[in-house]
Amino acid sequence: MDRAALDAALEFGYAIGGWIPSGRLAEDGVVPLKYAALREAVTADYDERTRLNVRDTDATLVMSWGEPRGGTRETSCIARELGRPLLIIDLDAADWATIAGRVRNWLESLGHVARLNVAGPRSSQAPMAYERALLVLRCVLPTTSPLRDRS
Repeated sequence: MDRAALDAALEFGYAIGGWIPSGRLAEDGVVPLKYAALREAVTADYDERTRLNVRDTDATLVMSWGEPRGGTRETSCIARELGRPLLIIDLDAADWATIAGRVRNWLESLGHVARLNVAGPRSSQAPMAYERALLVLRCVLPTTSPLRDRS
């Protein structure tokens, strides 16, 4: 989910940022250099990266299939613990237009959101995660003003 969010942001001219584990670790190897704006955390611990991303953003969008599990659930727990706005979307609960509309309405209700954290299951847990998240975000992002100069 996070790479889909990064790719959608880049596609629409948004600046990207956030944290990755030390060593640029990712489930599939190393986080590609096209995401050079991402900062390495002090440790390779995914939970630390998750906490930093929730802490340093204005809101967190979690997209999952059913109830969030594992690291996705942990993201939701951290957002609640830190008092950050949180929206959990079940991608199986509605069609794309409805989901995109719900995300847009939530973002509008929050006012100005300069930094959005997007989380969800890993590709190994949800093989269609990237494609589905990208579809939703492509419906949502063009309706907002790109933050091209934000880092």
